[in-house]
Amino acid sequence: MKRTLLALTLALVALTARAEPLPTRSANPYAGAIVVDAANGDVLFEDKPDAQGYPASCIKLMDLLVILEKVEQGSLKLDENVTVTAESSTMGGSQVYLKEGEIFTIDELLYALMVQSGNDAAVALAIHVAGTKDGFTELMNEKAAALGMSNTVFHSVHGLPPGAGQEPDVSTPRDMTLLCRELLKHKDALRYTSTKERPFRPDAKEPFIMRNHNPLLASFEGCDGFKTGYFTKAGYSMAVTAMRKDNRVIAVILGSVDRKTRNAKAAELMAKGFLELGKKESLKSKVQSPK
Repeated sequence: MKRTLLALTLALVALTARAEPLPTRSANPYAGAIVVDAANGDVLFEDKPDAQGYPASCIKLMDLLVILEKVEQGSLKLDENVTVTAESSTMGGSQVYLKEGEIFTIDELLYALMVQSGNDAAVALAIHVAGTKDGFTELMNEKAAALGMSNTVFHSVHGLPPGAGQEPDVSTPRDMTLLCRELLKHKDALRYTSTKERPFRPDAKEPFIMRNHNPLLASFEGCDGFKTGYFTKAGYSMAVTAMRKDNRVIAVILGSVDRKTRNAKAAELMAKGFLELGKKESLKSKVQSPK
């Protein structure tokens, strides 16, 4: 019943699709940002954390979560084969250039999804899991609702800008931290998001080398996730996490004006998060120490 109501709601939204051009949702240095303690969700820094923006390819984190949950539930296996459909092979943007009829495992396509940010991999996985892109989008929205992501609506499985008559995917920095914290509960998540480089079709004469779009994996100590996103109207976004000693922080930036600003601010905010956690631990130690 819930799934039927959700489908009807999304259909009504599509029927009343905007006539105006998609508004820009980016700002200098960003439209909104937040840093949280991954352990408990405590906010360590926030600046317009509930500003709604277009997360673009960051929504692929929800693809990953839905699939990993199904793997852990036993309804999917990482080594099961996915046959590429014609629809999957015609995607634009970032891709691994899937061809109709090719066969890859779910595991291989999850690396393509997270490392290369493959839009074609996102569609191939969605169709394999749910039969259609719309069916998978329903699963994404159901999970978002269950996590309390009240300002988030997914209309695609890849985060590309919407076509004519379509609506954009929307979320907020605060909502995205809920998704990131949930992903951390799954042991395989960081295996995909922390990979800097990996060959796709490794047995081919000339393998396609996938390179992660997240530069903080190499430049920020302890960074092991999560995902970047961009299209013109959305600006540059990023959900990142890092662990130092026993502390882990999550930072989300939506709608930055350019890539360099986004990357610099994400590093700055994670550093600020670790500093705040250090202050809390120091204060706690002083309170607990004997006089």
